[in-house]
Amino acid sequence: MKNQETMKKVFMYSFLILTSVMFFFPFYFLIISITNPSIDITRGRLLPGTHFIENFRTMIETSLLSRAVINSTIVSFGQTILSIFVSSLAGYGFEVHKSRGKEIVYNMVLLSMMIPFAALMVPLFRLFGTISEVAPIFGIDTLFGVILPYVSTAFLIFFFRQNTKMFPKELLEAGRIDGLSELGLFLKIYMPTMKTTYAAAGIVTFMGAWNNFLWPLVILQSPRNFTVPLVISAMGSGYLIDFGAVMIAIFFTTIPTAIIFFVLQKHFVAGMVGSIK
Repeated sequence: MKNQETMKKVFMYSFLILTSVMFFFPFYFLIISITNPSIDITRGRLLPGTHFIENFRTMIETSLLSRAVINSTIVSFGQTILSIFVSSLAGYGFEVHKSRGKEIVYNMVLLSMMIPFAALMVPLFRLFGTISEVAPIFGIDTLFGVILPYVSTAFLIFFFRQNTKMFPKELLEAGRIDGLSELGLFLKIYMPTMKTTYAAAGIVTFMGAWNNFLWPLVILQSPRNFTVPLVISAMGSGYLIDFGAVMIAIFFTTIPTAIIFFVLQKHFVAGMVGSIK
């Protein structure tokens, strides 16, 4: 029996160590690569080098990364704030308020998740072309144009409704007795109580917005409006690619999402676990 338990532990720890190495290796290679010249990166060098300053200088001189970081920050925070507010309001309404035909509308919202975004790009682009003629600030080649299609998503509406099922409805009744309006109930009771759900939704939305590539590629045309993924893609698509500069750009643009995740990871876990109870 002891031998069997020992073998189980050896197998388990070996599997965990191997899995950890597999997941950690890309990050290790990224960190090592920012210190090596392009030729050593293509050769797969796994030891630190002395080319960090040169790679950093090349990145600054040959790319618009600083401008792209500002653009991505505006898009990510704007999309996160608007999306979680609108989607939580919809999820709250679907769960708390009773009305005829509510479930039909909700099922139609969920069905929209089955449509790939690639199938919507052409209609969306034509729509924003029309918007550009009326309100240029919200149209093509604007940061608002990147944000608007994601102001409300079916996944977040579903996510908030599932979490609202566990929300104590007695708090709402107490608030109504105290004279709060429906909007007051949402802002003063629902939102503070569901802060872990908002944290989880915020992390998912922010990371998705920061890493979004396809829609910004379609709607943004001026390099000054490019987001981080577009600039990094442009750095890696030239005739002569400086992989050291590309790696250091990837490294610095990974830091914001990593910080947000590690700071809010407890709330993220609590929110995600709450959504599936």
